[in-house]
Amino acid sequence: MFLLDWSECVARLLVADDDILFRELVRLKLEAVGHQVHMAADGYVALTAACALKPDLLILDNMMPVMTGPEVLREIRRMPDMIDIPVIILSARSREEDIVAALKAGAADYLTKPFIPDELTIRTGRILAARGL
Repeated sequence: MFLLDWSECVARLLVADDDILFRELVRLKLEAVGHQVHMAADGYVALTAACALKPDLLILDNMMPVMTGPEVLREIRRMPDMIDIPVIILSARSREEDIVAALKAGAADYLTKPFIPDELTIRTGRILAARGL
């Protein structure tokens, strides 16, 4: 059986969520496989940090103060130097129209909360591996 090992995959990630416990859980899981994780508590801070850091991948909560995840995604897709940064949307919203809208807006993936932390780690690793990181 072939097992994927993401422990060698080191990338700069930005995680944005207004729930500090959620951010910490995601940070711990992603740092455990060797990624460098930066965090933001709202959408505006996430957009500002993304512009400064140029992360390899963003993980955005759907519902955040100031700017939502989809609003941040739309802004990033308007910037030529950040248009190709993959974005994963995490959301408590599991309606088909929310998922389809995020994917049409350019999200690389969409996970609903509650989610399996190891699933996020694997999906993140696959997206990064597809980009050669």
